[in-house]
Amino acid sequence: MNGVAPAVYIVDDDQAVRESLTLLMETEGLLARAFASAQEFLAAGPETWRGCLVTDIRMGEMSGMELLTRVKQAAPQLPVVMITAYGDVALAVEAMKLGARDFLEKPYSEGDFIAAVRGALDEAADAEARAADRLEMGRRFQTLTSAERRVLVGLLEGKLNKTAAFEMSVSLRTVEALRASVMAKLGADCLSDLVRATMRAGIDKIISGASNETGPSPPR
Repeated sequence: MNGVAPAVYIVDDDQAVRESLTLLMETEGLLARAFASAQEFLAAGPETWRGCLVTDIRMGEMSGMELLTRVKQAAPQLPVVMITAYGDVALAVEAMKLGARDFLEKPYSEGDFIAAVRGALDEAADAEARAADRLEMGRRFQTLTSAERRVLVGLLEGKLNKTAAFEMSVSLRTVEALRASVMAKLGADCLSDLVRATMRAGIDKIISGASNETGPSPPR
């Protein structure tokens, strides 16, 4: 993804906190980048954000809550861990509603902090893998011909091959060949694999893309 290495972005206006958390992350073998303000982090731009964000809530010109809102608007996939010395239930609930993944109240243990960060990084990696998978399956879907897409929709709707053959005005053997081609192009060995593949590519797009191509109704 864009060549940027995953990192833990630490935003805190307290230099001692930034330095101690950066050292802790480096001790854990994690790349850390520290910022003295929310504005400094935002100025780096979402194209450089990959990993997770750790931010204090109480800061100078822009609070951590405002930063959370801005980040979720620009890069909703970036997990955010909030830290505060003024924690209460209402504040935690608000942060979670705004999209925070975790909420730590000072004083927290190193173990709790590391667990929160690693959980956020795992979530980011999973989201990135799913996005790459969707992109690849979407690319494969684009290689399907119009006829293959119609057969695919028929499969997803549970139609028999002979029904699809009638609706498309082709032979049963042609439908069987198209079905085999669809399975091969989407990397599916069975129907359940095919369903999972089409869901990753966007099943709504597949159905809507082929639903306009209607044929005669089969005899009852």
